[in-house]
Amino acid sequence: MQSTIGERRITELFGNTAGKRIAIVGDVMLDQYFWGSVSRISPEAPVPVVEVNSESMRLGGAANVANNIAALGAEPFLIGVIGDDENGEILSSLMVEAGFPSDGLLVDSTRPTTIKTRVIAHGQHVVRFDRENTADLNESISERLVGVLKNNIESIDGIILQDYNKGIFTKNSIAEITRLANDNNTLITVDPKFNHFFEYRDVTVFKPNRRELEQAFGAKLRSNDDFYRYGFELLQRLQAQSLLITRGEQGMTLIEQNGAVHHVPTRTRSVADVSGAGDTVIATLTVMIAAGSDIREASAIANFAGGIVCEEIGIIPIEQNRLKETILRFERNNNIVTVPKESV
Repeated sequence: MQSTIGERRITELFGNTAGKRIAIVGDVMLDQYFWGSVSRISPEAPVPVVEVNSESMRLGGAANVANNIAALGAEPFLIGVIGDDENGEILSSLMVEAGFPSDGLLVDSTRPTTIKTRVIAHGQHVVRFDRENTADLNESISERLVGVLKNNIESIDGIILQDYNKGIFTKNSIAEITRLANDNNTLITVDPKFNHFFEYRDVTVFKPNRRELEQAFGAKLRSNDDFYRYGFELLQRLQAQSLLITRGEQGMTLIEQNGAVHHVPTRTRSVADVSGAGDTVIATLTVMIAAGSDIREASAIANFAGGIVCEEIGIIPIEQNRLKETILRFERNNNIVTVPKESV
């Protein structure tokens, strides 16, 4: 038998998300989709011809994390940079339509709004192309970005640093933000990329994926022992409270500062598209901790959330009711016995 979260606890945690304000600092993007079908190969080159049926725009990158937080019932406060261009205006308007503020977005006329364009036919990605500037922010904009967080820190229940290597973070801004969080006893979680991997010290949870961890140490991780060995070394080096490694079809590995390790198997039933799964995991993890969950509960819930979005085409946010129903259905189908939290 296996102890797990249970309906009472899930209901309690989801009820606690209301009113929790989560700041997301990171690379905001606009996701553009062309949806169509393929029935022939181009006579000009051996490539498919996609007959486009529809086009859509969605919040991407750190903005998708904000979208997930809103869908989980908490309040997102997105802090990032857009260009002085049409795509920036579209992104801002999408945020307003989603019902959360865009006043944390700074406009930098020297760089474009990042946009990822995906062409999808018959439920499959055909191609993706990106328009972006990945140079570091200039010092003035970087200071303003940190200033926005400082001005709002007293109303913030958690901070997510969402790094896609698009230039939003610098060594100095990372140090200032983490110091600000710790000085105010504020939860801070990180979804890293390689450029600043070892700069994110003294955070609550550091969440790399398998590839990022392998790149950082220049080693292939094959066994649970490998993940524990390199993961615990990273945890000690960063002095983070917990490390959550996402491992794709192998689920997740959670390592805590006391050396405890937990391997969480994947809950994905069928993978349609992994785009945005990492965004959903970090959003769910952070919201659940802010709502009163411990790290093990939060990791288990985030694991389910990531599995759900992998079953859909395109980047979509997780919905609270669907997440709750999925967890409870799994527990019923697997005859899992709930142990009251106070007895654990």
